[in-house]
Amino acid sequence: MSIVHNNGELIGGQAVIEGVMMRRQTVCSVAVRKPSGQVVVRRDRWRTLTGRFPWMKWPMIRGPVFLVEALVNGMRALSYSANQALEEEGSQDEKGLSTWAIALTMILAVGLAVGLFVVLPHVLTVIVGQVTGSGLSVKSAWFHLVDGVIKVIFFVAYIWIISLMRDIRRVFMYHGAEHKCVHAQEAGRELTVENIRLFSRLHPRCGTAFILFVLLISLFLFSAVFPILPQPVENEGVLAHAFYIVLKIFLMIPISGVAYELIRMSGKHQDNPVVKAIVCPGLWMQRLTTREPTDEMIEVAVVALKSTLENEDEVTPV
Repeated sequence: MSIVHNNGELIGGQAVIEGVMMRRQTVCSVAVRKPSGQVVVRRDRWRTLTGRFPWMKWPMIRGPVFLVEALVNGMRALSYSANQALEEEGSQDEKGLSTWAIALTMILAVGLAVGLFVVLPHVLTVIVGQVTGSGLSVKSAWFHLVDGVIKVIFFVAYIWIISLMRDIRRVFMYHGAEHKCVHAQEAGRELTVENIRLFSRLHPRCGTAFILFVLLISLFLFSAVFPILPQPVENEGVLAHAFYIVLKIFLMIPISGVAYELIRMSGKHQDNPVVKAIVCPGLWMQRLTTREPTDEMIEVAVVALKSTLENEDEVTPV
C-alpha cells in the first residue's frame, strides 16, 4: 500500500490478487486480469468515516481511522479480485465475501497481528530475562529494546517466508507495478508502460514503511512510558504482564497516529537528508515486499489508476 500527494489530493494503492486497487478521496478502482487475459475494472465509492465525522481528519486521529478504512476497503478489493482472477470459465459468481465474512476475516487478521507482534514478543522477552538471569523488568529500557528486536525479527521473517509462496510473489510483483505507476503519476509523466517501467518499484510512503515506523515508535514510547507507570501488582507476575500487554495494545492507537503523520511528512520533504534516513529501512524492506513487475502487470495498474482519476461524480456504487 502507498500514500501519495497529487495536487494536494491523497492517492493510495494496494496490490490484490492478479491486480491493483487505486484510491483517491472518495473513489477507488480495482483492476484485475482474468484467466482469459481480459482486464476488468470495478469503480466504487471509498467507504469512509471522515465524510460523516470531520473531526476524524484531525492529525493523530486520522491515522487510526485510515487504517480501519484501509482494512475494510482492502478486504472488499481482495474479495472482488479473488472472484475475478480465480473464477472458472463460465462462472458468473461475483458476489465476493459477505459483510460478515469480511468482518470475521478482519478480526482474525488483527488478532493474528496482535498475537504475533505484541503478545508473543513480550512473552519471549520475559523468558529471555528468566533464562539469562538478567532479570529484565518491564520498567527497564533493555526489556523494550529486546522486545523491539524480536518484533522486527518476526516481521522480517514473516515477510520472507510468505515471499517464498508463488501466489504471494505475484502479489508482490503487482505491488511493484502499483509503486511504479504511482511514481509516474507523481512525476507528471504520461501513464504508458514504457514511461512507468523506468521508475523504481520502491516507494517511501508504502505500508511496509508504516509498519516499521509503528515497530520503532513503539520501542521508544514503551521505553519512556513503562518505567514511570505505577506497578499494577506487587510483583511482575502473570497478572502484571497481562496488564502490560493489554496496555501495549491500546497504545498502538496513538502509535499508529504518529506513524501516519510521519509517512505524510516524508511525502512533503523527500529531499531532506533526515527524512531520507528515516524512510531508508522501509525502502530496504520493500526489496522483500515488492518484485519487478511484467509489462502486463503494469498495464493493469494503469487501468486502475486511470479509472480512479476519472470524474468522481460518475461513480456508481456497486
